[in-house]
Amino acid sequence: MTLTLTVPPRADADRLTGLPVAVIGAGPVGLAAAAHLLEQGLPVVVYEAGDQVGTSVRAWGHTRLFSPWRYVIDDAARRLLEPTGWTEPRRSSLPTGHDLVAQYLDPLAQTPELAPVIRYGVRVDAVSRLGMDRTRSTGRADTPFLLRLHAANGVEDVTARAVVDTSGTYTSPNPLTAAGLAPAADLGDRIVHALPDVLGADRARFAGKRVLVVGAGHSAANTLIKLAALAKDEPGTALLWAIRNAGTARLGADAADGLAARGQLGSNVHGLVESGQVEQLASFEIDDVRPNGDQVAVTGRREPFTVTVDVVVNATGFRPDLDILREIRLGLDDIVEAPRALAPLIDPNLHSCGSVPPHGVAELAHPEPNFFIAGMKSYGRAPTFLLLTGYEQVRSIAAELAGDHQAARDVQLVLPETGVCTTDVGGSSSCGVPATNEAAEGSSCCVAPAPAAPPASSSCCTN
Repeated sequence: MTLTLTVPPRADADRLTGLPVAVIGAGPVGLAAAAHLLEQGLPVVVYEAGDQVGTSVRAWGHTRLFSPWRYVIDDAARRLLEPTGWTEPRRSSLPTGHDLVAQYLDPLAQTPELAPVIRYGVRVDAVSRLGMDRTRSTGRADTPFLLRLHAANGVEDVTARAVVDTSGTYTSPNPLTAAGLAPAADLGDRIVHALPDVLGADRARFAGKRVLVVGAGHSAANTLIKLAALAKDEPGTALLWAIRNAGTARLGADAADGLAARGQLGSNVHGLVESGQVEQLASFEIDDVRPNGDQVAVTGRREPFTVTVDVVVNATGFRPDLDILREIRLGLDDIVEAPRALAPLIDPNLHSCGSVPPHGVAELAHPEPNFFIAGMKSYGRAPTFLLLTGYEQVRSIAAELAGDHQAARDVQLVLPETGVCTTDVGGSSSCGVPATNEAAEGSSCCVAPAPAAPPASSSCCTN
């Protein structure tokens, strides 16, 4: 294994001079962070584990967003795109994840400003301070960050003056069990990630199968709608829906929802339950998931105690992967794992997507100077994220790092009026727009109901 220190320790008084800001993740919020940092005159490097931008968005690219284009494009990103001859999509139309990549993320990554600063195929394995673990305090704020990178050609250590983690949550789903632990047994491909391409690439996995969808958020509802459409063409396809609470009253149509596509989703899925096309297992908290021959036995605290199915779709939401940050001093809420000042503002028991107040660097700060988590990952386990919120987060962070502390704290954001983004059962759904990992990178996303043709819906959370 090769270990390279790309930037050697500095001997001058200011060890941070000339070092870039490191952005982790090249999803929508990560690219927006880079755009704002460059606009502030700050050098930046974006580290992306995938071989192209929007890796997580591409994973749910078949899904249609709730949010129209006017809520999806960052202002600083637009200012980079406009001189290139880029044509902005019709602002009232709803993009799919693939549209988001093709018409926005790819062109943005190819701009003369961003193209040189994105490194692909580079996974950040750890973040620390150069020569300091988390227990060392003296001179900490003036010491460069150290990022350990893993790439195809080996391991590399690089330094940075600040770090903005926009890596999202899409690759770290919540486990199926009520205890929050992964099943003890290896279930292989019998467990499927949220938002599978039911009517496309993943069709064969579900056709004619007995399928259990777990979770009460919008991504679960979206998947059920698509599975119901599949069942009409594929005899033998049976659908079960497991939720923790007694019902999903909050997942309903809302005429006041500023994102109309989401407002209709609840009534659509409830109609499937009422018509018998979907069997709902309410108050079903999962204790164990084990293989049963070629099938899966799911045991819960409800009659019947065990259901046996062919495939389980895990739509229980997402959580932040904090392993790479063990040597960073984080100030996280004990429950939702969001920054402590942010956590009460995004409590899903109190707030919908649109009622989350604008927030920026003051709410995102950690005990570690010049380290920030932004985008879907900043919300921890809370499911109420909108891309517009992430864009304002990174604008504020960029202003702070540039020394404009007043602008950093002048946080202004007008969000669409929205209905409730979660359900009583703790299903997770990020609302409105992606995060790659947004729906990334994100928590289980608010998705739009599948139109008659094509049956697309919408994942919305990525970074």
